[in-house]
Order: sequence, then C-alpha cells, then structure tokens
Amino acid sequence: MKEIIKHIIEEDIGFEDITTNFLIDKDKITKSTITSKENGIIAGVEIAKEIFSYYNLDIVVLKDDGDGVSIDDTIMEIEGNAHLILKLERTVLNILMRMSGIATITNQLVMKVNENAEKEITIAGTRKTLPGLGFLDKRAIKLGGGDSHRFSLDDLVLIKDNHIAIVGSLEKAIELAKKNVSFTKKIEVEVEDWKDGLKAAELGADIIMLDNMNIDEITKTIAILEEKNLRDKVTVEVSGGINPENIVSYGKTNVDVISLGSITHSVKSLDLSLNIE
Repeated sequence: MKEIIKHIIEEDIGFEDITTNFLIDKDKITKSTITSKENGIIAGVEIAKEIFSYYNLDIVVLKDDGDGVSIDDTIMEIEGNAHLILKLERTVLNILMRMSGIATITNQLVMKVNENAEKEITIAGTRKTLPGLGFLDKRAIKLGGGDSHRFSLDDLVLIKDNHIAIVGSLEKAIELAKKNVSFTKKIEVEVEDWKDGLKAAELGADIIMLDNMNIDEITKTIAILEEKNLRDKVTVEVSGGINPENIVSYGKTNVDVISLGSITHSVKSLDLSLNIE
C-alpha cells in the first residue's frame, strides 16, 4: 500500500510543485484542518493519517473511520511544513472523498433495505473498483456497513456465463470446480433463470447469484428452492439492474445478499476541504 500511495503522490507532484515552490518559503510551518462540507460517513482517515505521518507532519484525528459527519465538522488537524501539506492536499482529499462517498452510499443502502426487509440482508460491493486502489474501495464498503465481496479472483469460485460457454455446460463447470478447487473455497454460480438456479443448488453450489432477474423471477426462484427443500442450503445473491430507487423491492424478496457495482463504479465523492489556518 505504501508503494502505491507513494506512486500516486509522485504522479500528482510531477517534477515539482512550481506554485508552492515559488510562492512560499521552504521552511514555513503552518496549521490546517480537513472539514466536511456535507453529511455522510467518513472513511480513509487511517490512510490519510499514514500519509501525513510518513512525511513527518503532526496530526490530530477528530473523526475516526466509520464515524458520521455533518457539515463543518472537523475531521483532522495537520501541522507542519507548508510545502508538504500543499503537496499532499489533493491526493489525500481525493482518497478521503472517494472512500467517504462509497461508505456513505453503502450505509444509506444498508439502512434503507433493512428498515423494510423481514430479515437482515447483506449489501455487498463487486470487483468494479478502481484498479490499483481497489483495496481502498473495499475498505470503504466495510466502513459503511456493507460486505466487500471478493477482493480478488482467488477468494471464491464464481462461475459466470463465459466460463460455462467455454466449458460447455453448468453441470461440467460445477463438476470441475468441485474436483479441482480446495474444499476451503466456496462455489458461487451466476444464473439467469429459475431452472439454472435450481440446477446449481441441486449440484451443490454454495451461493447462487440471480443475475439481472426481475422481481417476479427472483420470487419464483426462491419459491421453487423452498419447495425442493434447498433454500436453507444455499446463499441467494441478486445483482444487476439494482439502484437506490428499486433496492427496497429486491430486499423484500427474501434474498440473502444484494450486490451493486454502482457503489464503487458510479460513486459520488463526499465533499471535503482542507483549509490553511
């Protein structure tokens, strides 16, 4: 992580910060604060703290990761060399704002769904994250009360339509997975209709992802799994076409997990600012 952070800071600075270098004395010491300009859930504080500390700046943390923030709340205070603070400002704010935006929308969806569902439903992310910084996106989801889903391809066997197209059949794909993959790894199968959902459950899949199914199709699939006494043997995940406007309807279908790529690939950053005192 330190190498990645170092790289993105150096990328932002380029050869030098010509504005700061030519306007401000190199030994100038100053104080600054990072504040919130809107309500939300703050995330990325530990990363910001690590960056500032790496450059020998003094930090006082007033809001921890996962805390709620309101307009004008101070998140942290920074004191030290003015050149360093100004050089790090944009990178640190970009990380904090993106992570806080992800944590905020995740928290809103978790609250919205579970206020209307009959049981607790997990809100999960996907692998539609920022390449190279996906671990920050995943951490933000967790801080917002959601589930990170897979961090990488080695976390879980996830059999998708393209795998099945190459292998030849759903049955063959599951058979190969069970034969070749360690017992420590769960097997998830992406299906697009109730027939394949039932087939995957009967063949021993641990998780069934109902992909791009409408509410009626999801309800039918779950009813058939219950009828066949398979519902309690599998985790049912739904994904595709789900957004903040329709997510409550999906939550009422008695699924276990709702996963959304939009909480990372279309996130609105939380508005924060760094102000020199």
